This record gives sequence, structure tokens and C-alpha cells, in this order.
Amino acid sequence: MTVPVFFGCAFIAFGPAFALYLFTIATDPLRVIFLIAGAFFWLVSLLFSSMFWFLVRVITNNRDESVQNYLLIFGALLSVCIQELFRLAYYKLLKKASEGLKSINPEEDIAPSMQLLAYVSGLGFGIMSGVFSFVNTLSNSLGPGTVGIHGDSPQFFLNSAFMTLVIIMLHVFWGVVFFDGCEKNKWYILLTVLLTHLVVSTQTFLSPYYEVNLVTAYIIMVLMGIWAFYVAGGSCRSLKFCLLCQDKDFLLYNQRSR
Repeated sequence: MTVPVFFGCAFIAFGPAFALYLFTIATDPLRVIFLIAGAFFWLVSLLFSSMFWFLVRVITNNRDESVQNYLLIFGALLSVCIQELFRLAYYKLLKKASEGLKSINPEEDIAPSMQLLAYVSGLGFGIMSGVFSFVNTLSNSLGPGTVGIHGDSPQFFLNSAFMTLVIIMLHVFWGVVFFDGCEKNKWYILLTVLLTHLVVSTQTFLSPYYEVNLVTAYIIMVLMGIWAFYVAGGSCRSLKFCLLCQDKDFLLYNQRSR
């Protein structure tokens, strides 16, 4: 059963993200570049988070288990804050790049819209976050060993796969909403993104209560998805046309600068 579990969990966690990449990004080299750049920014944020967490552990030099747990929680919260700071830095970089492309040829819209860049960068953040959070767990699913033999949940790999999926999709939605807040200078939107990111991250420490984690995370994902849908220019009418395959220029897929 180890091989079916491995492929099943891999498809659950990364299948939707791969489909989004294949149908909306892979056909455009410029989008691929922005996706890789977004993934790189997430990696740099992870590097800084790791450095800070390591320094804190060295400074405290406390081997007490409770203290180590608090340090782990502190590291997770710090990592979320650093990730959002790098998302802001990436927005600033993309804004400069977009303005530069427009200045090259003002008569042609060669620069992608900020909504599209937000989607692409969010997917880059999400894919890299999912890979780093789930790849070790996924490799362990090949065995040897039996999950739950000591009384733990036998659905550990499945729960981890669904949690990775929601984190990836949330990064996409967070990216769209975050960039919209930056464009409109509405800082409460950025704070909302930060707070929801903190909530989703901190609830993962409730490891035995997988049902609570997943339900809460998916509720937040649905709400952020609806918010991102309307921020990107969606409406009930456009959604209807999309589902009926009557809109050839639906939302982000073929969107151009406004």
C-alpha cells in the first residue's frame, strides 16, 4: 500500500497546483519567469526565518522540552511575518518591472496586469511552500513502518496531503488579495492576510486534532478564494459564462493590463 499512498497523497497535494501551472502559466515564458522568481523569494524568506530561529535557539541554550516547544511556535510565527514581508518586497519589485515594461513601449500593453502577477507569484509561493512542508512526509510514506501502530492517527499522510493542498491554494488567494491591498493602499487588507496566515499556521500545532485543523483551514480558504475572485474582477455573471464555456477571456487566464 505504500506506493498507492505515495502517489495518492502527491496528487492530492500538488495536483491542483500542477493543473494551474499547466493550463495558465506554462504557455507563457514571462509567467514562468515570474513564477520562479516568486518561489525564489519564498526560499529567501525561509532562509531568513531559519537563521533567526537558529540564533534564538543558540542564545537561549535551553534544552527544556516546554521551552523548545515555545521556540518552535515563535519560529513559525516569525516565519509567517517574514514571508509576508517578502511578499511585499516582491510586489514592489514587480511594480517597478511593470512600470519599466510600460515605459519601453507605451503604445502596447506588453506588461502583465498586477492581478495576473499576483496570481502567478502566489502560486510560486504556494508551490515552494508545499514542497518544503510535505516532501519529507511524502518520502516517508514509501515505508518502512506502519502509521498509527502506536495509537496515532492512521490518516496522517492523507491529512498532511490535504493540509498541503490548502496551504498552496491559500498562497494563491493571499497573493491576489495582498497585491490588491497594495495597489489600493488599504493596509487593513494586508493585515487580514497576515492574520489569516498566522491562524492557519498556528493551528497546525494542534496535531492530534486533524479534523479541526482541516475544517478551519478550508473555511478560511473558501472565504479567501471568494474574496480573491471578486478582487480579480470576477462576478456571478462571469462565473456563469466560464462554467458554460461562453467566456474566452475569463479572469486571469488571458487578462491584460488595465
